Amino acid sequence: MDQKDNKNKELIERACERVIETISLNMHLYGVTPSIGRLYGTLFFKDQPMTLDDMKEELQMSKTSMSTSVRTLTDLNMVEKVWIKGERKDQYEAKKDWYQIFFDYFNHQWRKVIQVNLNAINQSLKELEDLASDPSHLSEREHEEVQTAIEKLLYTKEYYHWLGLLFDQFESKEIFNYIKKPNED
Repeated sequence: MDQKDNKNKELIERACERVIETISLNMHLYGVTPSIGRLYGTLFFKDQPMTLDDMKEELQMSKTSMSTSVRTLTDLNMVEKVWIKGERKDQYEAKKDWYQIFFDYFNHQWRKVIQVNLNAINQSLKELEDLASDPSHLSEREHEEVQTAIEKLLYTKEYYHWLGLLFDQFESKEIFNYIKKPNED
């Protein structure tokens, strides 16, 4: 390999490493550590699947740590096990459809948040509406406070309903009717 090839190879490696480092720093958005993000970034830039031993060697981490990280990324639907004829060791590769990764993770996370919040809102609404149904037990100020709280809860309920519709658009891929993926017409 001549000097120009070495320089080009170093440039490519540096460019990829910069992105891998940035991915690792931002993986907290997916609830994982930077080391797991580094593994995902490394797998993303590899042209072929990797074994746990390959990952261990590449990232200089323990095989146990690699196994845990791969399991986490698999659970997040960011990495998948692939079968290669003649290979006995498990091989893994990064899923490269970042749109789908985003949809899968954030839909799942937000659906849980929406449900928990709606349960609390509905319970609070029932209690406040029951209280408001017999205003004789309330002072004028308390009645106003109850009405204001009910209005705020109804507003938040509308917001969570809207958020659910937004995530319906993600799940059905209808969002792409409004916001096109680059290079798709």
